[in-house]
Parts: sequence; C-alpha cells; structure tokens
Amino acid sequence: MSKHIVNVSDADFEEEVLKASGPVLVDFWAPWCGPCKMLGPVLEELAEDLAGRVKVAKVNVDENKESAGRFGVMSIPTMIIFKGGKDAATLVGFMSKEQLKEKIEEQL
Repeated sequence: MSKHIVNVSDADFEEEVLKASGPVLVDFWAPWCGPCKMLGPVLEELAEDLAGRVKVAKVNVDENKESAGRFGVMSIPTMIIFKGGKDAATLVGFMSKEQLKEKIEEQL
C-alpha cells in the first residue's frame, strides 16, 4: 500500500478521521471485492497527487463492522469524504481517477 494511505480501524477511526485537521477520504472496502481491488491503484495515485491537501484512509469492512455500520455503508466500495468530522459526500462504486478527483476537489 502507498505511504500516503492510512489503514484505519474501529479503534482509531475517531482520531484518524473525525478529528483530522483537514478533509479525509475514507474508502470502505474488503479484500474479496473486485471493484475495490480495481479502485486500489486509483486511490494510491490520488493519495500521492493530493498529499498535504487530503488524507486518504482505508477501512476493511470485514474487520471494522462498527465504522461501516455507523456511516450506513451498505455496498462496497463506498467512499466518504469527511470534513470537520462530518460526512460531506458519499460516493458508491468504482470511479475513474478523474471522476474521483473531481468529487474530492468539490469538497476542498
């Protein structure tokens, strides 16, 4: 995984995401999910491109059911952009780098 992506668990979700000083894109995913695997390289590129502007985090829904449930994640991949500890935008399904970057930049 990229040095620009943080793995987040139920235990540190609040500290890493909700209390973060800037916007955070959280990818809710699972290792068995095909579209999640396709999204991985896209997120790595975006995390590098947007380093210092947006924090990118991944939450494995199989291992962290509490966080997924808390934010109503019903299908994966689901990406939620958090700003100031609040859910600012929810994106569901695979997206190209360009589509995802556009959605993120709308929240900056």
